[in-house]
Amino acid sequence: MAHPTPPDAAYLQSIDERTRRLLADAVPVPSAFHGAPSALADDVERGAEAVAERLRHVVQQLHAHPETAFQEHHSAMLLHQELTRHGIDARLGVHGVETSVRAEVGDADAGPTIAVLAEYDALPGIGHACGHNVIAAAGLGAFLALASVADRLPGRVVFLGTPAEEGHSGKEVLARNGAFDGVDAAIMVHPYGYDLADQVWLGRRLLTITFTGVEAHASAQPFMGRNALDAASLAYQGIGLLRQQLPPSDRVHTNVTEGGKSPNIIPGRAVLKLYARSQQPATLKDLSRRLEDVARGAALMTGTGVDLQWDEHPPSLPIRTNNALTGRWVAAQQRRGRSPLPLGVVSEALAASTDFGNVSYRIPGIHPLIRIAEPATALHTRGFAEAARSAEAEQGALDGAVGLALTALDYLVDASLRTAVHEEFEDQGGAIDVPSYFD
Repeated sequence: MAHPTPPDAAYLQSIDERTRRLLADAVPVPSAFHGAPSALADDVERGAEAVAERLRHVVQQLHAHPETAFQEHHSAMLLHQELTRHGIDARLGVHGVETSVRAEVGDADAGPTIAVLAEYDALPGIGHACGHNVIAAAGLGAFLALASVADRLPGRVVFLGTPAEEGHSGKEVLARNGAFDGVDAAIMVHPYGYDLADQVWLGRRLLTITFTGVEAHASAQPFMGRNALDAASLAYQGIGLLRQQLPPSDRVHTNVTEGGKSPNIIPGRAVLKLYARSQQPATLKDLSRRLEDVARGAALMTGTGVDLQWDEHPPSLPIRTNNALTGRWVAAQQRRGRSPLPLGVVSEALAASTDFGNVSYRIPGIHPLIRIAEPATALHTRGFAEAARSAEAEQGALDGAVGLALTALDYLVDASLRTAVHEEFEDQGGAIDVPSYFD
């Protein structure tokens, strides 16, 4: 067999069929709140539409110049230039990250503070296949729309350009350096193949397992060795067997990055790198412990040493969605002719991870998705990279900007909404100490 067997698409097809069935009966997430006065909301929407051409420019420029985690120099400068072009005092390189951007409008002494977040890092080798160029444009447009009515805002809006979401948890780095100090809520939007008010996002940790053995001649004196690759193989198989006992939402994926130098030498060193993902912080913590047990067991069976190094980059938590804010996002998107689907219509099996989860366990937040591609177009594919520069992507950036701006406006203006947002957050468990959670 010179070629791999093509994967059977039957399971994906069954997920698509289920989604189509649920679409027919899907009821939009309601909102019991009035939000901002209609005249002010109309002005904000017009403010977003007034910068539509600049948002298209950002979508295309970022797409044409993709930059990976912590290397987003052109991208950050582009956002900085767009902000200053509109008379905004913006700062580069804040909160300990060279490619971050921050700007503010309004008055924190006059009321609460809400942050609008913008991602702009790309994927290695495939560019903006996660559509972060659209995220950046939508966040920028929302902030500029709110800036156009800054003198009427009963509070403060922060624009925060957040680098290095892909695999590096840049938002956690920013948070540990004070980015969310004094911020009461945070919002952002992500492009996708559906309009979704909410979707499951998994927490994620990175683990490097290093087995140390004793090298020996594999033929003349194998009995004098301790085989580190055997330990890695046992750990790999142990992880595979563990999957049967994991919750359906859990994911563990791993590869062997080192496994010996030559077939005739018993390997003295072997390294596995893995991702562990789970739907709740507590279940991710439990999964972490079980993976450690597998690694230690493999070392014990082979007489090798083992070193466990968690989180080369900060872990990311699952997203805790605020339903009160989500209702206002849905209302804003309905103004744009969209009808975001509620949680559960699109299968939870299609879950990934994002560092916005870490923000959502500090302060209330939402991370809805906006359609820019056909439903079958998966994130992190060349097909989605193409979609991220399409006319649909440009429209998604504008509609997303309006949605974020109106949601932020409602939060600042409507005291009853704000109370509900924070009561819900406390009912969900309140803020946790994210940096020490897995200690």
